[in-house]
Amino acid sequence: MLTPEQLVASQKANLETIYGLTTKAFEGVEKLVELNLQATKAALAESNSHAQALLSVKDVQELLALQAGALQPLAEKAAAYSRHLYDIASGTSAEFTKTFEAKVAESQAQFTALVDNAAKNAPAGSETAVAMMKSAVAAANNAFESVQKAVKQASDMAESNFNAVATSATEAAKGAKKR
Repeated sequence: MLTPEQLVASQKANLETIYGLTTKAFEGVEKLVELNLQATKAALAESNSHAQALLSVKDVQELLALQAGALQPLAEKAAAYSRHLYDIASGTSAEFTKTFEAKVAESQAQFTALVDNAAKNAPAGSETAVAMMKSAVAAANNAFESVQKAVKQASDMAESNFNAVATSATEAAKGAKKR
């Protein structure tokens, strides 16, 4: 049975966790807003610069060269923006994952302690039921660890694919500029 002090301590820990996660979420949103403001300012400045350059074009060849020259930086900036966006999202997600895993580990330890305590106080002849319960807890812990590993592998693969696509897009833009 939980004591009132244990319940209060548990609620306090849960509130601190929620506050920490909320803070991390707001930090992520703040970084996203900052990134978007920087991108918008840069886009406006580049738009103005490009418009000025277009007004000074004297012939079709110069116009084509100007347009071709704008393609590569645009692709590189889009790739950089996407990279920053991905970094913000994955950083915030990593914080949530770390907190979630810590809470799950804490819950697993508490539940294991509860099962062990129940096993100590179990009536004679209930050894089989206690063993089955311990086995079920161990199986659940193993399943959770397997899921964590699979999610980590999928996340690593997604990041690798993202980097490959970003590099490919930048290279394609460079190739288009050369042509």
